[in-house]
Amino acid sequence: MDEDNEHLEEDFYQFLNVPKKAPQEEITNAYRRLSRIYHPDKHTDPLRKKEAEVLFNKTKKAYEVLSDAHKRAIYDNLGTKGLETEGWEIVQRTKTPQEIREEYERLAQQKEERRLLQRTNPKSSITVSIDATELFSPYEDEYDEFGGSSSFPSIDVKGMSFSQSIEAPLTLKDTAFMSGNLSTQRGTGGGSVNVSLRRITSPEGWAEVDLGFGSGLSLSAKGFRNLTRRTFTNISGIITSTDRGITLGFVSTLAHQLDKNTVGYLTYKGGGASSMSTMLVRDTERYRTQANIVLGIPHSFISISYCHKLEKHNGRLRGALKAGTFGAIVEYGLERKVSEHSSLALAMSVGVPTGVMLKIKLSRGNQAYNFPIHLCEEVLPSPIFYGTVAPLVALIIVRRLIVEPYMQQQKAKDIERHRAMHHSQMMTRRREAEIAIDLMKETYRRIIDDEENRKGLIVTKAVYGKWIDLNHRDLNDALTDVTIPLQCLVKDSKLILHEGSKSQLPGFYDPCMGEDKSLYVQYSFHGVPHEVTVQDADSLRIPKQSHRKQT
Repeated sequence: MDEDNEHLEEDFYQFLNVPKKAPQEEITNAYRRLSRIYHPDKHTDPLRKKEAEVLFNKTKKAYEVLSDAHKRAIYDNLGTKGLETEGWEIVQRTKTPQEIREEYERLAQQKEERRLLQRTNPKSSITVSIDATELFSPYEDEYDEFGGSSSFPSIDVKGMSFSQSIEAPLTLKDTAFMSGNLSTQRGTGGGSVNVSLRRITSPEGWAEVDLGFGSGLSLSAKGFRNLTRRTFTNISGIITSTDRGITLGFVSTLAHQLDKNTVGYLTYKGGGASSMSTMLVRDTERYRTQANIVLGIPHSFISISYCHKLEKHNGRLRGALKAGTFGAIVEYGLERKVSEHSSLALAMSVGVPTGVMLKIKLSRGNQAYNFPIHLCEEVLPSPIFYGTVAPLVALIIVRRLIVEPYMQQQKAKDIERHRAMHHSQMMTRRREAEIAIDLMKETYRRIIDDEENRKGLIVTKAVYGKWIDLNHRDLNDALTDVTIPLQCLVKDSKLILHEGSKSQLPGFYDPCMGEDKSLYVQYSFHGVPHEVTVQDADSLRIPKQSHRKQT
């Protein structure tokens, strides 16, 4: 994409330093405040008058858009590109702001329909089952009949399976699905193909019909329905025809939301293996826990699982316990995001009679690669220890030596590409910021005098850009001094900055596009020194008692 096709978006709200829901009076006051600084008639020097005219026109444009209900509605939905549409092709000038928003939503829906028709959303999964039980087998002789060590234990691939699915949206209500899978286990294989059609019958439910071909012919019907605001049901029935005859199956689930984060499920399964189960799921921002009781044929069991979400580290810790007539299994593991679109999950499963198994899952977009590795048929300490420690050590090494350097290199390339694409616009905005600061100096001195007389709010130092520490050890080209423009925003010994990038404020520009930025402010209030650092998009209100420097 070249620079002509992509432009840095202007934020009129930030430029005027007003919130997005600002009333007309607040917009007008912000416009008047900037006009007193930038109006060409305020300057006698021809060069300054010409420079001021550029910034005054920018101020006037922001005011004209935000003070006009029609233009503001278009700008809120489409940005400056919507305003630049020739001949008002998107909306008619006679339409109300509400009608403009409805028109925009209609156009967005049409765009979504076109996008759906072009999307197949392919999903695939590959599973490779590995038998590594000889590594920890207690029955292998340590020495052969000649007194030497035994042969190196073998690691076998005992099974593989492949599955693929695509969806073909026909309309916003109708979607067709096609899926297939192939599997082989110890030299014996099989496969199946399924075709489904789902229709959204109402805002409260959908219905689906599925036809499958494999070892036999199957026909199923599914339905979902919201019964109340907190209760829904899911019902499915299946008929399968094989060489052994026809079998019937039925599954019905009733669910109820108990509170904001908790849902209870009651499920009945009928057919060859009948069961009744109840499940309780609690999902919060920090964790997810699930408890399940199943009574059925041939097995009954209870299970409980817990997942702790590590938002700071883009990962999850999992643990589960399952016990019943089949035996018992304990499972624990870690899932970690290794890149923007990839994640790696490691889990250990220890149980009777299954033994010890290491499960590795790599997810990349809509693709999943599963590697269940059977380490031992019995529960022994050594396979549990090595199956837990070895993958974690390998994960740390791969992440530190390969993944993190690669991600940093890609991020640096993206930043450089973005900067090169917008270089001329960045230089223009930098020049505009320098001109704005120069034009603000008279206003700055006046505000300083007023605040000093009342012992009010005086900004003694303000820098904006790449992360800085409070001792200013990192001052460099990625920072810009914004003391003057910040002081010019002080009114009645108060300074309020609304949410949004500070680079759009008058006198500001982005000195390090694509990187995290912050604003550091030193100020004096009633003669007492204060300081604060906020992230680029955060709001800021000063003075505050919490900003006071500790002596």
